[in-house]
Amino acid sequence: MNPDLSRLQPYPFEKLRALFAGLTPPAGLAPIRLSIGEPCHPAPPFIGEALSAHIDGLSIYPATLGSLELREAIAGWLSRRYALPAVDPATQVIPVNGTREALFAIAQCVVDGHAGARVLSPNPFYQIYEGAALLAGATPVFINNLPETGYAPDFSALPEALWRDIQLVYVCSPANPTGRVLRLDEWKQLFDLADRHDFVIAADECYGEIYPDEAHPPIGALEAAHQLGRVDYRNIVSFFSLSKRSNVPGLRSGFVAGDAAILGKFLLYRTYQGCQMSPAVQAASAAAWRDESHVIENRRLYREKFARVTPLLAPHLDVAPPEAGFYLWARTPVADTEFACRLQADYNVAVLPGSFLAREAGGVNPGANFVRIALVADLAECLAAAERIVACCGQFH
Repeated sequence: MNPDLSRLQPYPFEKLRALFAGLTPPAGLAPIRLSIGEPCHPAPPFIGEALSAHIDGLSIYPATLGSLELREAIAGWLSRRYALPAVDPATQVIPVNGTREALFAIAQCVVDGHAGARVLSPNPFYQIYEGAALLAGATPVFINNLPETGYAPDFSALPEALWRDIQLVYVCSPANPTGRVLRLDEWKQLFDLADRHDFVIAADECYGEIYPDEAHPPIGALEAAHQLGRVDYRNIVSFFSLSKRSNVPGLRSGFVAGDAAILGKFLLYRTYQGCQMSPAVQAASAAAWRDESHVIENRRLYREKFARVTPLLAPHLDVAPPEAGFYLWARTPVADTEFACRLQADYNVAVLPGSFLAREAGGVNPGANFVRIALVADLAECLAAAERIVACCGQFH
């Protein structure tokens, strides 16, 4: 067996199941699950219709690169969304079966496995980053995102000697779980470091289409690169998903885009990995990327939930709406695990302890004493959950 498997930690939701083992919530309260970032808004009917209309595609082997129709739909969306010049669907886009598998695979492709190889990740973080680094033979390095700095990554805090060993940098913007969006000057700093030390930037942007202000969408990595004159997107690979944008997590559909040289090697790797997207899913995905009306409505639903739920919680928890994404990152009055257990045991509401999403680095676990609240349920359930959370907070005063 691969010895690095022993270095993997249980996934956060496995830790949560263990934490809740033996708890018996009140039978009279219906369960409300706000612990997992699984969109619960209805999937747009036209996506299912496109899926059904192309079911005959199951009779053929799909190409690893995906159909030209899908890649052109993606390239067109990128150009519209980020005001980019024409994106080449032949060399700058690869469809993937959800960003999770691609975020894992990029490390296996990029990391050369030499002793001392490092992979940088935000902290708190999406645990795939850590597992991908470990199974690629690299050591994860964490950069803390703390409330004292507005959850900004302080790239200048890492010593030059460490940067020389970093081969891959994971960036999540908008961030999971804090919702912070990287600024243009922060992208520039990271791009300059990539030029100096020749590492790859994996920009996880799966929450980039959930934001409060229609007039001010979050800046993306490729957009920042273009604004800074990096027209070849050198050293940058961005990851996008339909799961959150279009409420189709079961479709398992996303794409990677960016540096054509890196994507050429990634395509070679994926040819051996055997991860082609079903032609029916490709057709449904192309339809989704070409439509914006359902995404605008999706944002309206989240905007309403944040507007209604946050004022209920703010007098009792240190919490504010995120810059983007659908999570509330709330400081707890007691240890995050104790708060989550009391909320589950007494009120049948599940939230995720922040310490499960982070590692101790620099002497602190930046997720400790926070919980992640995913406002993915419908408005009525989110409001009911907020009332129960307020009642739970009353136990600690």
